[in-house]
Amino acid sequence: MKTYSQKSSEINREWFVIDASSMPLGKLAVIIADKLMGKSKVTYTPHIDNGDYVIVVNAKKVQVSGNKMTDKMYRRHSGYPGGLKELKLEEVIEKDPAHVIKNAVKGMLPKNKLAAERLKRLRVFAGAEHTHAAQNPKEIK
Repeated sequence: MKTYSQKSSEINREWFVIDASSMPLGKLAVIIADKLMGKSKVTYTPHIDNGDYVIVVNAKKVQVSGNKMTDKMYRRHSGYPGGLKELKLEEVIEKDPAHVIKNAVKGMLPKNKLAAERLKRLRVFAGAEHTHAAQNPKEIK
């Protein structure tokens, strides 16, 4: 019995839609990262990017446990003295809810050459409507 290795010509991508208000942020990010990498497929090959497209709706209603809404901080630094910027999770969700989900998923993807391509297949929408109805996405419960 030989080990199967998928070729680039054999990649078959599907579209999935998931509601961010139905589960906590961490569990949501795990499911999204799994679909983007293609790990749930039988044809998974580590060096080939055979993942699917994922659409996330209701990003504004994302849930977290405990006091993370007020305690979790997003930090960035400009590189200049005194250039540290800090925002709480609730402020980031108000400003750009897609950033929270993309950042969580990015942390769960492997840090390699395929990560940027995989993140491009993630589409996040703040409300319940999305613009990819023509792709007939399957809903993930």
